[in-house]
Amino acid sequence: MLEIVTVPALEVFDNYYFLIRDTDTGKTAAVDCGGAAPVLAALEARGWDLDEIWITHHHWDHVGGVAGLKAETAARVRGTRHAAPNMPPLDEDLPQEGSFRFGAHEVQVLHVPGHANGHIAFYIPSADALFSGDSLMALGCGRLIEGTAEEMWTSLTRLRALPRETMVYSGHEYTLGNARFAATIEPGNAALKARIAEVESLRAEGKPTVPSSLGLECDTNPFLRADTASVKSALDMADAPDVAVFAEIRARKDRF
Repeated sequence: MLEIVTVPALEVFDNYYFLIRDTDTGKTAAVDCGGAAPVLAALEARGWDLDEIWITHHHWDHVGGVAGLKAETAARVRGTRHAAPNMPPLDEDLPQEGSFRFGAHEVQVLHVPGHANGHIAFYIPSADALFSGDSLMALGCGRLIEGTAEEMWTSLTRLRALPRETMVYSGHEYTLGNARFAATIEPGNAALKARIAEVESLRAEGKPTVPSSLGLECDTNPFLRADTASVKSALDMADAPDVAVFAEIRARKDRF
């Protein structure tokens, strides 16, 4: 069994880090640590030792704490250096596609470019858990900082194909802003209206909106819905290629 803990680091860049603990072996991994202090505090509060650090991509708010954590815990660092030469030192340079074992669990490594060169996601089928970094986010997706719309759309459609019960552990608390933008794309989406109300309630109480279920993302996230007739019609792009519709949504969000 895996226990997953969301570690808020909102003072960094509205970030979330994650701890994953295999309750059978006691092994613990941290995912995407832009700062060491929140992770160390979460570990100390639970009496856990850190064995591994997993990195989805090389941006500072996801790797800035790796050196400090490594120095404090001697944890093994996993990531991929492909197209990302400014990654911190790695103990294991993962292939962009493949898998590794964490206790008794298979962790699949998925190549999901678009936001950052060499961006990967970690999918654990036995736990219905996806650690998506800044590729797929709650009601959003990452900006196209180093990639193209084609790359990101391919990445998102790949993630969308995972089981709907998959829980998406994404890297930022951007959900309220994403929700308000989503409403400009599909104002008549009943599932989206209900989700916006829930997000507003959670944030008013200071509670995280991450993780979210993939099924909910498929029903409400405009970036996953660029190929649906309702979204194309709303954008007056009924006959446009799916990727062109996605690019238009991304461009509108960038201006929002």
